[in-house]
Amino acid sequence: MPPRTIAVLAYDGARLMDVTAPLEVFSTASGLGADYRPTLCSPDGRPVTTAAGTRLLVDTAATDIDTPHTLIVPGSPTLPRTPTPEGLTTAITTLADRATRVASVCTGAFALARTGLLDNRRATTHWRHTALLARVHPRVHVEPDALHIRDGHILTSAGVSAGIDLSLALVEDDHGPQPARDTARDLVVFLQRPGGQSQFSAPSRTPPTRDNRLRAVLDAIAADPAAHHSTPALAALANVSTRHLTRLFHEQLDTTPAAHVETVRLEAAKTLLETGENVTTAAHRSGLGSDESLRRAFLRHLGITPSAYRARFRTTTP
Repeated sequence: MPPRTIAVLAYDGARLMDVTAPLEVFSTASGLGADYRPTLCSPDGRPVTTAAGTRLLVDTAATDIDTPHTLIVPGSPTLPRTPTPEGLTTAITTLADRATRVASVCTGAFALARTGLLDNRRATTHWRHTALLARVHPRVHVEPDALHIRDGHILTSAGVSAGIDLSLALVEDDHGPQPARDTARDLVVFLQRPGGQSQFSAPSRTPPTRDNRLRAVLDAIAADPAAHHSTPALAALANVSTRHLTRLFHEQLDTTPAAHVETVRLEAAKTLLETGENVTTAAHRSGLGSDESLRRAFLRHLGITPSAYRARFRTTTP
């Protein structure tokens, strides 16, 4: 059997690591015995200039690849809010028709969505843009916390370095866990990173609202997450009934008072762990209470334990 052609479709403005990370994974796997032919192409075969300003020479034009096994579409910092670069949509649809599977890295999901390839499919993208993807493309079933998702022969991945996770998953699909594990070890990366992409997202700030009563409640929660913030107490602060407060949260924030309080407390706990506090202290000072309550909240929202999060993101020495 001839090597599988892995076509990475570069274009002006693409994020450099979105392009090079898959190429690195598949070329490393190839060097370890996997049957891949990584190929860098562009819509017209001309060199491209990435968002980092790096100019890349390509191997060929997209239309000259007759039988790609896998098409990978990288993202771009501007792609979510600007038109698809000229020629990219045609190149995607042409290669997708010929490919066995199609994948995107980061905001490359927006390019796939605009072709209709993600209609009625589960997909993800960079955590910063998942809400926009869901709003602009309502036929796409967006899963905001996933590092990568497969739906049929279409795969999408989260931001930037998740292109490595996606590519390693494809190597494992093709050749089994050992070649994928060997490739990950050579690259000194996780074969399967624990948790979802929520653990990497920036803390959400106090949501905007024009309702002064709700603003007072949100400010009070943000100012002291560990305080007593039961729904009746918050309703009393806003001088409304608990039912009306719940309605305000639902209508303006699409959540409940209790869920919002837990989110703010979780962010406070993350900050405490990042600055070197132990799990018990973080649980107490954030308002989540016990170690076990903190653990359950972390697993539910981030898919990772507090101690693992602390080990990964702590910015001070033990």
